[in-house]
Amino acid sequence: MPRTGRRYRTNRADSHYDVIVIGSGIGGLCTAALLSKLGRKVCVLEQHYTAGGYTHSYERAGYEWDVGVHYIGEVHKPWSMIRRVFDTISDGNLKWAPMDPLYDRVMIGDETYDFVAGEDSFKASLTSRFPDEAQAIERYVDYIKTVSSKVPAFFAGQALPRPVARLYQKVRRRLLPAYCFQSTRQALEGLTRNQALIGVLTAQWGDYGLPPSESSFLMHAMVAKHYLTGGNYPVGGASSIAETIIPVIRAAGGEVFTYASVEQVLIKGNRAYGVRMANGDELKADAVVSGVGIVPTVKRLLPESVVRRHGLDRHLQGVRLSASHVCLYVGLKGSASALGIPKTNDWIYPSFDHDANVAAFRENPDAPMPLVYISFPSAKDPAWDERYPDRATVEVVAPTNNRLFEKWMGTTWNHRGEDYEVLKEQIAQELLEVLFKHHPELRDALDYYELSTPLSTRWFQHNEEGEIYGIDHDVQRFEQGWLHPITPVRDLYLTGSDVVTAGVGGALMGGVMTACAMLGWRSYQVWQLIRQPDREVTLQPAPKAS
Repeated sequence: MPRTGRRYRTNRADSHYDVIVIGSGIGGLCTAALLSKLGRKVCVLEQHYTAGGYTHSYERAGYEWDVGVHYIGEVHKPWSMIRRVFDTISDGNLKWAPMDPLYDRVMIGDETYDFVAGEDSFKASLTSRFPDEAQAIERYVDYIKTVSSKVPAFFAGQALPRPVARLYQKVRRRLLPAYCFQSTRQALEGLTRNQALIGVLTAQWGDYGLPPSESSFLMHAMVAKHYLTGGNYPVGGASSIAETIIPVIRAAGGEVFTYASVEQVLIKGNRAYGVRMANGDELKADAVVSGVGIVPTVKRLLPESVVRRHGLDRHLQGVRLSASHVCLYVGLKGSASALGIPKTNDWIYPSFDHDANVAAFRENPDAPMPLVYISFPSAKDPAWDERYPDRATVEVVAPTNNRLFEKWMGTTWNHRGEDYEVLKEQIAQELLEVLFKHHPELRDALDYYELSTPLSTRWFQHNEEGEIYGIDHDVQRFEQGWLHPITPVRDLYLTGSDVVTAGVGGALMGGVMTACAMLGWRSYQVWQLIRQPDREVTLQPAPKAS
């Protein structure tokens, strides 16, 4: 199996680190790598057998699949912020390959719509299908570009000390247009009443997990703009992300441990000073960073007395967990080129009304799946054939209803009984038929398939219900001023998607914001690294909490 990181053993870890990071998702790795490049000795603790969080890959039966990195925007532009951050934390060793110009194909009922890379091409493709809506499409693109240009200022408070951030949060709403604080449906119905067009424009809602009437337009606009110039895939597969970042952490004397489950953050006098491992080991540090999400952090890692003292249990009542999903991992005999597999993603829907489709599925798990997403990782990775000649892979992803799996909650992975396997096979066959309906040429090449469920996600990610995007990206989420890298507990910080937004790019920037918040007035050092990664930065003593 592709595994990154070093297996934890008591005698392999030092007794003290400058910083301990819990969780090796891209937010945790980003924070750890930035601090490492500034001279900090960082220990990253990952409970899974491999590092990377949703950016890891796994291998089975001679095939390899990613679990969350289906495509990433903006990284083909060397000057983009996301590309600069990746170059900084990987020492420029992480490489990217572009997808086809047609990066997303939307299939709604019997109709097909193409999302083509480049602003002009995107608008032209949609206008050819909705000629009477040219003005609305033009304004829509203006909307998402405006949001993208103003979002950095909106999230700037996440890098500020907590008292200053509270003041900033009172005025930051004025930095963005009012439509940013509407639901996606409200914002788009201000542009057009054409429900078919709204259904097409919101076809990427699976990238953040909420249908148009529930999602924040701020989140929708960030995703839509992120992919407007096309999609990209890491050369060597998703696991190359962690593989190129970990050496940066080790170069500063740190380490990334796997099989390293943390039981609790150690707190004394309202100051975090280390962690207790599941095996009873205690590791000490000047600062602790949690990258596992706000809900697992509060519910699992903090003592109840600390949670009550700071009202964190009340704060959690203001957020919801995001959607869960099933994923069918498919192995095919034959190379991607021989099978004619595209780099384009498929988005498949029963109708244009995503809200009604989701509502029906929530009410009745036997209703049609509201979304099926198909990705072809072996076609996207130019290094695939070197590793797995004459083989190809597909991933078929769909949101699911957690009620289907309630009876097995808390059971052990791979030991859930015959009824569970029967249910998995039923879902797998349903997804296979969707795949073969749209790609019939792949049916005879089928060699292997395996289904993951929310129980699998919960087992390997240690989250609450198998949620894939942390907390929901509804309008209310962006009113939660307490969601900040600096916690009320001194020297305890949060990183990842819950302090910015979901997705690899959002979690990555969460990692940047956390590093800045930890450094306080020295945060300029982080921006020096990102803007000029080859420049030597004058190191300062390890930071204390603000």
